[in-house]
Amino acid sequence: MATNSGAPRQPFHLSMLFNDARYRGRTVQVIAFCILVLAAAWLVDNTVRNLAALGKDFSFGFLWSKAGYDIAPHAIDYSSTSTHARAALVGLLNTLIVAAMACVTATFVGVLAGALRLSDNWIVARLMTVYVECFRNIPALLWIIVVAAVMSEAMPAPNAFRGESPTASMLFWNSIAVTNRGIYLPVPDFSRSLGHAPGALGSFDLNYAAILAVLALWLLAHRGLLKHAEQVQSATGERPATWWKSLCVLIVPVVALLYAIGFHLDYPTLKGLNFTGGLQLRNSFIALWIGLSVYTGAFIAENVRSGILAISRGQSEAAHALGLSSGRTMRLVILPQALRIIVPPLISQYLNITKNTSLGLAVGYMDLRSTLGGITINQTGRELEGMLMMMLIYVAISLAISGAMNIYNNRVSLKER
Repeated sequence: MATNSGAPRQPFHLSMLFNDARYRGRTVQVIAFCILVLAAAWLVDNTVRNLAALGKDFSFGFLWSKAGYDIAPHAIDYSSTSTHARAALVGLLNTLIVAAMACVTATFVGVLAGALRLSDNWIVARLMTVYVECFRNIPALLWIIVVAAVMSEAMPAPNAFRGESPTASMLFWNSIAVTNRGIYLPVPDFSRSLGHAPGALGSFDLNYAAILAVLALWLLAHRGLLKHAEQVQSATGERPATWWKSLCVLIVPVVALLYAIGFHLDYPTLKGLNFTGGLQLRNSFIALWIGLSVYTGAFIAENVRSGILAISRGQSEAAHALGLSSGRTMRLVILPQALRIIVPPLISQYLNITKNTSLGLAVGYMDLRSTLGGITINQTGRELEGMLMMMLIYVAISLAISGAMNIYNNRVSLKER
């Protein structure tokens, strides 16, 4: 028997674009997109007209003119004779370096403070509460300035390390010097160096490239060992130990390579009025790094605390019933489940750290805001082009961080069956 599967389709009318629920959503989106395009076109046309009235044009040719100013520190080759494009790249790298280090430090501080705030020890829990409430309710700029003031005023001058009875001494077997000009650390050096090779961003050290290549090969070997262990476990029910094999695969090639290239540490030494050799961490970098870390770490601590509290208490009770200690229960049972709650707000904190690096201008740190958005604009008068480039760069960095963290969030999220 034939059955009528549905009512006959009505012919399409223009009124259905708004009256029919099948088309209404797309219609509103198309209209909103057209309005946005028209608004952007009006904004561009108005900007071009105003620039023409001021006798200016819209051009990025200033990027290839001589910068004429120095930048310290700089991760790639740079001098005052370099172009403004090179200066912007150096500032971008400085931004990425301090942002990456602050993200790592803030995560460590936040996870530690968030877990300790739930401690059964009353003193520890209250101390972490004081830390969270104090640091997150005071602007990050103030913490950055406080750290810069402490480093500049409370630390000894380099001449305090001089003489038979100096008033200051270096730390860790005379390898680290903390002064009012920064912190001086030992840096790796190679007596049988592989040399340097030219690159798009300047010459790069082949010694570090070789070390990274060995580490990459170790990761592949480590994954192979884990895969083999899983196969043995599936076949026999017993999982062979892989940690000592992985450790040997890592240590032997790395030690052999370091010996071949003559690895040693270059220690800072006091010569003249300042330390020479080693690696100098300037006060501006330290202030921005520590200030952003302790400020954002307070917010991450609350994210961690909320994620832990969202896990059922029965999980902890079951782990304790199996004989796991409190520390192992937190590390192996609670935190892995809490990551699906912690990671989404953690993305916002990483984005805040990246954007707050522009506060380094207050302590003299030469980041993207200080180079492209500061000195370059003042010298060239290209404020519109400079600000537009800065906005696009920050948007690209933010989207990259958000995309990477979302991929990680999908990996740690619970898989429903």
